[in-house]
Amino acid sequence: MITTNELREKYLSFFESKGCVRKASDVLVPRWDPSVLFTPAGMNQFKDHFLGRCKLEFTRATTCQKCLRTGDIDNVGRTAFHHTFFEMLGNFSFGDYFKREAINWAWEFLTDKRWLGLEPSKLSVTVYKDDHEAAKFWLEDIKLLSSKVSYMEEDENFWPASAPSLGPDGVCGPCSEIYYETPIGTVEIWNLVFTQFNRVGDPPNNLRPLPSKNIDTGMGLERCAAVLQGVDTNYHIDILRPIVEAAGEIIGVKYAPKDDNGRRLRRITDHIRACTFAVHENVYPGNKEEKYVIRRLLRRAVLDGRQMGADDAFLYKLVPVVAEIMKVPYPELSDTITRVQQVIKSEEDHFIETIDKGLERIERIFAAMKSTNRTQIDGNEIFEMYQTFGFPPELFETLASEQHLSFDWNGFRKEMERHGEVSGSTEKNLLFKNDPLESVKKNNPPTEFVGYDDWSCEGKIVAILVDGKLVDEIVGGTCSLILDKTSFYAEKGGQVGDKGIISNLDANGKVDTIFEVESTQLDGELIIHIGRIRHADGKLKVGDSAFGIVKIPNRSAIERAHTATHLLHYVLRLQLGEHAEQQGSKVSADELRFDFTNPSAIDKATLQKIELQVNELILEADDGNIKEMSIEEARKTGAMMLFGEKYPERVRVVKFGGSIELCGGTHLTNTSQVGLFKIVSESSVSSGTRRIEAITGMKAMERVLHNDALLTSVAQTLKGSPDEVPLRVESLLAEVKKLKRSTVDESSGKQDKASLDAMIATAFDVGKTKVVIQHLNGVTANDVRSLIDALRQRLGSVAVFFAVTQDDDKLMVMAAFTRDLVANKMDANDWVNSASAIINGKGGGRPNMAQAGGRGVSNVPAIIEAAKKWAEGNIER
Repeated sequence: MITTNELREKYLSFFESKGCVRKASDVLVPRWDPSVLFTPAGMNQFKDHFLGRCKLEFTRATTCQKCLRTGDIDNVGRTAFHHTFFEMLGNFSFGDYFKREAINWAWEFLTDKRWLGLEPSKLSVTVYKDDHEAAKFWLEDIKLLSSKVSYMEEDENFWPASAPSLGPDGVCGPCSEIYYETPIGTVEIWNLVFTQFNRVGDPPNNLRPLPSKNIDTGMGLERCAAVLQGVDTNYHIDILRPIVEAAGEIIGVKYAPKDDNGRRLRRITDHIRACTFAVHENVYPGNKEEKYVIRRLLRRAVLDGRQMGADDAFLYKLVPVVAEIMKVPYPELSDTITRVQQVIKSEEDHFIETIDKGLERIERIFAAMKSTNRTQIDGNEIFEMYQTFGFPPELFETLASEQHLSFDWNGFRKEMERHGEVSGSTEKNLLFKNDPLESVKKNNPPTEFVGYDDWSCEGKIVAILVDGKLVDEIVGGTCSLILDKTSFYAEKGGQVGDKGIISNLDANGKVDTIFEVESTQLDGELIIHIGRIRHADGKLKVGDSAFGIVKIPNRSAIERAHTATHLLHYVLRLQLGEHAEQQGSKVSADELRFDFTNPSAIDKATLQKIELQVNELILEADDGNIKEMSIEEARKTGAMMLFGEKYPERVRVVKFGGSIELCGGTHLTNTSQVGLFKIVSESSVSSGTRRIEAITGMKAMERVLHNDALLTSVAQTLKGSPDEVPLRVESLLAEVKKLKRSTVDESSGKQDKASLDAMIATAFDVGKTKVVIQHLNGVTANDVRSLIDALRQRLGSVAVFFAVTQDDDKLMVMAAFTRDLVANKMDANDWVNSASAIINGKGGGRPNMAQAGGRGVSNVPAIIEAAKKWAEGNIER
């Protein structure tokens, strides 16, 4: 039996023998490509090759690509062949070989005994109904029987599907699919796509032949392995069945393929494989785009585990299993097992905290709907499950569909907008979007960047863009300029683009028109200068000679922040551990924002150590060492490489002291030029990701002087020295609290009855239960408890909720139920958590009384509204 690893290697070796260059799999999350969340197919890394946007170093290629798609997520585990994460074998031609070679080589690889040796009589193919050329090669070259060749419509055998009739405009072509007959049915194992047309407008005659015809083929590795290994589902091949079995063993359920638990174990297998690879590439669970997809997959798998009796986190235990099984093609997985486990376990733990109460709430929603014959779940109910219990709406929808209930997606989106939130993901499909710069890219080489060494240079204007359209010249106004050579750094890798001046030159080499560059951006390999002509009658035209000079003070300030970012990253790993990897950054003039992996907040003492150590490195005045070298040479230097980043064949290695990183940005020549580094804040970005914001240079100095002046002013007001300020402020606060308590005690006898009467007057009924919801100001937790006790005594059965505003923008939320309501399964923790989620509040308590705290006094109205909605939806009527 051929193993999956052997199949992968055979395929790549076969196409190498046909002159194809073997390229490594692209990353799973192509951050360089805004058109997709995850890599959906093998051709994705070759988009620029297909479109002629880049210089071709090779015209034939072959890969095994890691892919992730969510379009068929509901079928995962249910069918024999559906996955989210899978590997795609592919061979490609960029204006080189075409249909005849693609068809003949596919047949040779499938049937030749030296390769796969499949039985030819069990193979059949489909072709697009008008693709007589492909049909001819199958019938005449391969000698297939005509009964083995089927002619299909454009919705089946054209890429993109139905492109001739329905679009989109752009590159497209017919395809030919290869099928194999197995004991469980005929299975598609390979798709050969012949991209030979450019669609322009609606039919008829809308398919224009491309000057350069391409080949893009895709063979699902797992599906082909299932055929070769004679198993009835992909999940039983040698790289998936062990994960299925391990999941069952960890949960304590024996794998039985045909029952519901078998389906759940297969889905867990798929999802943990997808999440292991994604988290390895630093895509952590979150609320937006690709992070949301990972959260959704993990929580679906947690629910599957819970439905099989798993009460505690278990998915993280499968990470080493995945890494071990996939170590041949992806040995790098073993380097991050601990980090990946920590991230996945943290997400599991968060969801497990609310999953039982969430399922109970869902059951109550379903029961209420059945009692009123309602068939659609309301948008506010979907939002409540997402906001309060962490249930992704797609997961809720799956449970609803099992009860034959529909889903109000529009209502949910309106609730999200009303609460100022955006979540979830949309599958992007903009692989070949129209671009007004396409002709510029095809007719000009990449912009030559000389800004590492020169502040200024002379070039030629090769394109002018006004309001998204190319023009030959412009008089006055705003526009974008593209030069053949520039010293302006384009925004990339977190570093903002340069500002400065571009002047066109007359025949005598004198300045004619001045163009003020406000931002510099990158489109493919073109550097775009965005700005405005200084004078209304200033004129620029394509072909003009132009002299550009970067705004030096601005560039220097950016470089101070960028070099300091590298020092900060190095120190974070020293102080917190090697898990503190970069998750994102933004570098501008003397300001930096750095996101990194860490499970919890950094305490003040450690934060001070980090700031001090960065400044010590600055004072060491280390000369930077920046060299360009091959990626292999860079690995030998020990340069830090971020998992999930796509690096070119040649890279820049930036070294300052112990910090060695790959970086394409601009930097100082010596660390002492940073001047001063000052941390402004440390905060949470999402679960497991922290953010440090800091300033450098004169901004840092101005901050220090400003803070010093404030401290001196406060010290003078308190009639003490700056060193005495903390103790004096602490003493004043204690005195204020004492006075407040004294005032409350003196007036309580007179005001308590009136206050209680006023609160009771605002009470409303939910069924037979009195509900009191109030906003209080400046009272302590003990004062609130006293009020709750008084309300209980006066009303007997009551549900109470208080939002209490305090000093420093602090908020306290407290809820309580009387014993009879607790006996009816009311839990004050649920009420508190529901409302305090608006301020990311944290807390807890008992079913009869719970409290939470947070910040954001401006959110009181929203909290009160959320508390009312919760009461109306959860207290029994």
